[in-house]
Amino acid sequence: MASISDSETTNHGSIWDLDQNLDQPMDEEASRLKNMYTEKKFSSILLLRLAFQSLGVVFGDLGTSPLYVFYNIFPHGVDDDEDVIGALSLIIYTLTLIPLMKYVFVVLRANDNGQGGTFALYSLLCRHAKVSTIPNQHKTDEELTTYSRQTYEENSLAAKIKRWLEGHVYKKNCLLILVLIGTCTAIGDGILTPAISVLSASGGIRVQNQKMSTDVVVVVAVIILIGLFSVQHYGTDKVGWLFAPIVLLWFILIGTIGALNIHKYNSSVLKAYNPVYIYRYFRRGKSESWTSLGGIMLSITGTEALYADLCHFPVLAIQIAFTLVVFPCLLLAYTGQAAYIISNKDHVVDAFYRSIPDTIYWPVFIIATLAAIVASQATISATYSIIKQALALGCFPRVSVVHTSKKFLGQIYIPDINWVLMILCIAVTAGFKNQSQIGNAYGTAVVIVMLVTTFLMVPIMLLVWKSHWILVVIFIVLSLMVELPYFTACINKVDQGGWVPLVVATTCFIIMYVWHFCTVKRYEFEMHSKVSMAWILGLGPSLGLVRVPGIGFVYTELASGVPHIFSHFITNLPAIHSVVVFVCVKYLPVYTVPTEERFIVKRIGPKNFHMFRCVARYGYKDIHKRDDDFEKMLLDRLLLFVRLESMMDDYSDSEDFTMMEEKTQGSSNALLLTGKAGSNTMCSTGDLSYSSQDSIVPAKSPIRGNSLTRYSSQTFGDELEFLNRCKDAGVVHILGNTVVHARPDSGIIKKVAVNYVFAFLRKICRENSVIFNVPHESLLNVGQIYYI
Repeated sequence: MASISDSETTNHGSIWDLDQNLDQPMDEEASRLKNMYTEKKFSSILLLRLAFQSLGVVFGDLGTSPLYVFYNIFPHGVDDDEDVIGALSLIIYTLTLIPLMKYVFVVLRANDNGQGGTFALYSLLCRHAKVSTIPNQHKTDEELTTYSRQTYEENSLAAKIKRWLEGHVYKKNCLLILVLIGTCTAIGDGILTPAISVLSASGGIRVQNQKMSTDVVVVVAVIILIGLFSVQHYGTDKVGWLFAPIVLLWFILIGTIGALNIHKYNSSVLKAYNPVYIYRYFRRGKSESWTSLGGIMLSITGTEALYADLCHFPVLAIQIAFTLVVFPCLLLAYTGQAAYIISNKDHVVDAFYRSIPDTIYWPVFIIATLAAIVASQATISATYSIIKQALALGCFPRVSVVHTSKKFLGQIYIPDINWVLMILCIAVTAGFKNQSQIGNAYGTAVVIVMLVTTFLMVPIMLLVWKSHWILVVIFIVLSLMVELPYFTACINKVDQGGWVPLVVATTCFIIMYVWHFCTVKRYEFEMHSKVSMAWILGLGPSLGLVRVPGIGFVYTELASGVPHIFSHFITNLPAIHSVVVFVCVKYLPVYTVPTEERFIVKRIGPKNFHMFRCVARYGYKDIHKRDDDFEKMLLDRLLLFVRLESMMDDYSDSEDFTMMEEKTQGSSNALLLTGKAGSNTMCSTGDLSYSSQDSIVPAKSPIRGNSLTRYSSQTFGDELEFLNRCKDAGVVHILGNTVVHARPDSGIIKKVAVNYVFAFLRKICRENSVIFNVPHESLLNVGQIYYI
């Protein structure tokens, strides 16, 4: 039994000290892990090969924009040649300022070890300032190899910005809301890109047969979309080798056709490279010119996907591909179309297909359709990646994530999301039936994502890059100078199709925010209601506890302390397993956690209690694969921990051991060794050293005399055998089956969000037992109701 010493009359007493020691996260274990990260070096030949491969993954969406841009700029036809030249000038300098200067040479550098997108920016910020709303983070996580951060001088601008962001909770929430807005709008892109790309490519069938009905084009587009989404479960790795040659051939074709059209029709369009024609364009027709910005905006669609798909290619490879192939071919394509339109003003609707020479029309049509499929595939894959990141950071319901490639970690497939995207894509395609309204919706989604990226780049430049404030001001002024006019033009077309991404984004935002809010509140409840470890250790026969053979894994979101579900369990069923392991699975704001640093094991309490804590850490790109047996990994780490602990005890110096015994507060020594699998595992010699003044007297175990006696061990060597016998006796996974309700006095909005929205999402999402691949026969759910 636990005894309270005289020292508790001063300060908090030994029980409090013991509880604080037992509840500490594994600082020493984490700090022993060595930094093994080495930056990859790429040869020139490899860079060129990667640049070629990036064409098929990164630039498909941006490359198919010439299919529909001019039609969306002039949906009612062209009256004046100067209008075409002015619009072309706007396209040229928009491509130069946004994709080239902003993204390729600035934003791409703001990647999280090769990962792009709004959540990657958020992850960077969370590591450089305490702005994360994920509640189970701790300073021990900063010892990870992939957890890189910087220090700031006290009076520097970066330090002031950091303190300002960390000052109030509402600032952290505002940052999270901004990230969610960008993420939800990017999901809208995943719906609109396949719709407009495939519909525009399919429109080529009708050019050669003007009597063909528009419904036929829509049916063809729908068939292609169904086929595209139906093969997603095979993964892009199966057909990825085709993507780069198709897109490269596409860019060569549109560039060559553009150059031929410039020479054949009207070389005077080259004066559009003079920016003065932008001024003339707006001066000549203010309202019409401003409205046409929504169509010009479509020339840079796919730019955000370029950043979100930054997974398997170095930044330099993408920069080479864009500057040497993509950018010049796009300029030639748009300039050639403008030359054709000036000579054929009544062909603006099908300008791209009509400008193709008859001899190569059908080959170009086939390549255009394949390029549209590639562009759609890239956006769909980016949507999967975005949702996986949101899921890992606690902002999306648990859904099934399938890993489709053994070589590339980022290639995943989410079945539920795939079919939802397919239904929405078909609905948009069949509902609108024309490129104009879909283009209005597409432009609205793209410009919102770009604005979010611009605002997130400001703290990134200040905190991560430590840029001078003048450079930050130049960046944001140039970005907003281009993006704000496009935003106002797209918002004016909300009633003409622009409402679609807003509705999709709003729905996704409600789902994400409600899920995140309830998840955080549930964690806070568990933190406040966790029970004292000293109380658990002092239970003994007074509660009639029985230690039954076997190993019990108690899953909890707490990285320290004992969860309330455990006390709830033993209070109603006063028996615990011979070995108890508190398992905390948590995601960190890093792209990945190396396998050798994933698990940290620590003993809690006296050795003859056989209680441990294991923290399993994952990054937002890591994934639980079905072929990974989570139970086996936990058991292997536990046995390895005890084995290394035994080795440490055998080689410990007797004088050091004596000194350790004389301490009133224990210390934990660690050993870093390499196992057979080559993974580094931490082993702690124990959390406490006990003496006559300690609150727990180890001379006699409080649970000695029950069924544990025959399984109990006196030495570390015996404990290893004891654990193996318990393993053979059986393993039980204890999960909390928690039901969250709003308090009776809560407002109507909170009641609807918690009692209905969150309850519905929780009902349709996957259980934790499925995610961890827990056998049904070994599962034990402990039900509780939380009021928030």
